[in-house]
Amino acid sequence: MQAGTDPTGRPLAGAGRSRARLVVLVLMSVGTMINYLDRAVLGVAAPSMTKELGLDAVVMGIVFSVFSWTYAAAQIPGGAFLDRVGVRLAYFWSVTVWSLFTFLQGLATGLYSLVFYRLGLGVAEAPCFPANSRILSSWFPQHERARATSAYSVGQYFGLAFLSPLLFWIVATLGWRALFIIAGGLGFVFAAIWFRMYRDPHESPRVNQAELDYIEAGGGLGHAGPPARFEWRNIGLLLRKRQILGAAIGQFGGNSTLVFFLTWFPTYLATERQMEWLKVGFYAVLPFIAASVGVIAGGWLSDRIIHRTGSATVGRKLPILTGLLLASTIIAANYVDSDQLVILIMSIAFFGQGMVNLGWTLLTDVAPKRLIGLSGGIFNLVANLAGIVTPIVIGIIVGRTGSFVGALAYVGTVAAIGALSYIFVVGEVRRVEID
Repeated sequence: MQAGTDPTGRPLAGAGRSRARLVVLVLMSVGTMINYLDRAVLGVAAPSMTKELGLDAVVMGIVFSVFSWTYAAAQIPGGAFLDRVGVRLAYFWSVTVWSLFTFLQGLATGLYSLVFYRLGLGVAEAPCFPANSRILSSWFPQHERARATSAYSVGQYFGLAFLSPLLFWIVATLGWRALFIIAGGLGFVFAAIWFRMYRDPHESPRVNQAELDYIEAGGGLGHAGPPARFEWRNIGLLLRKRQILGAAIGQFGGNSTLVFFLTWFPTYLATERQMEWLKVGFYAVLPFIAASVGVIAGGWLSDRIIHRTGSATVGRKLPILTGLLLASTIIAANYVDSDQLVILIMSIAFFGQGMVNLGWTLLTDVAPKRLIGLSGGIFNLVANLAGIVTPIVIGIIVGRTGSFVGALAYVGTVAAIGALSYIFVVGEVRRVEID
């Protein structure tokens, strides 16, 4: 037995409050970064891939979209699976299988195989964000959740921001297939690390009683109780709660902006703005950095407002509403000629979208305790319908008009609709209950 631990290896309460939740936060951040890397590398590979596989803009819009067909469809089953088997196993299998489908995309020989692998990727990634929501609710008191959400959410932007030059270099030197193979390999390594290191709070050898008391005193669930049985009626009951439905519509508005940047943005810079490929790689970094800052700013601002006002309604809704309004400014890129101004506008819009990630914290605050997985699945289902609609709409607009003007107008308008949902639908931020 080590000094400062009990016979099970858990830190003693008298040794001071442990910080096991910070280790969990690092795992969530890395997992989220790999999650978004694996779904976003297609956007980097697209210009080279379309030439080799002979895909036009309309077809490529469909290819971008198919991930979200199964990702959205699998949200409710994925959430129910999470509630049934728990976070550790659900996350492990999710990462392992999605990494396999990422790897296989590097072996695609044509449209049909590529579509099949993207469909598989969507199914496999479905439990990830509902799992994050459950982890957040279990491991963190309410006054830390917005910052914790920012910390793990920033991984999806930070990784793409600072890895983008490397990703573009890999495509330029090793080819687009190597990009998928390398990304898939990283996922396999992380899956093994996750399975070895993650435990729920009451099972973790790294947490002591002082930390458990701190989490539970701040509204953390600690031990969520026995697995919840899936019932179809719960879907309808949850959708009738304005907090969940309104937040999901708002997240749909924000996700439309995110999907544009994950799919069509490099193509927009290369074709609409006529930038050289390596220049595209440099400029593509800047909006992702801005989004990373937006994620952190939204979480900090939210917790700060709650601390000063005591109102979760103001603290959660105001930053998200601000972010959606900023995201809608993407339309302004249609009216400037300077590449530098375009990137500035894109960065402001993506900064705003980063703030919208706070929607996951709001969901954690309002979801019924034993249905957080299912609530997260419903929330992510509605939100990720944007992943189905947005790439296809943009592909059709670009294919028919030869321009991104209408595409940016669409993305900005949907973000504004999301803002209206937060104003008129969401209502008070409080935990809802269903019998």
